[in-house]
Amino acid sequence: MAERLVEKLAGSVPSWGARIAYADKTTVGGQEIVPVAVVAFGFGAGEGSGDLPVTEKFPQGKGEGAGGGGGGLALPIGAYVPGADGAVFRPNAIALVLAVTPIVMSVAAAIAGTAAARSAVKLFR
Repeated sequence: MAERLVEKLAGSVPSWGARIAYADKTTVGGQEIVPVAVVAFGFGAGEGSGDLPVTEKFPQGKGEGAGGGGGGLALPIGAYVPGADGAVFRPNAIALVLAVTPIVMSVAAAIAGTAAARSAVKLFR
């Protein structure tokens, strides 16, 4: 049953993603815009077993289990707005900073780690 639920959820993600990444047109300040977001999903499921051998820990020799979960994220990164030559993408500066920060921090940590490793190697030579 859990497997069927996860397959059903995972099968519907492409249609969710398209609807969430590009929202319906909306009017802001008299202009029609199309909001755009980066969308990510994750799902997981568990299962159980039955009729385990009788042991001290499981004296009745039975087992069972189930479980599942999932989640998603939609980060608004901008919108398409009318321009002179058609629709133009206008980024959401705050969201772009939030999206880029983990990447910048990872690169900085990698550079710092490499520098620390080189210093340690020099100490032991």
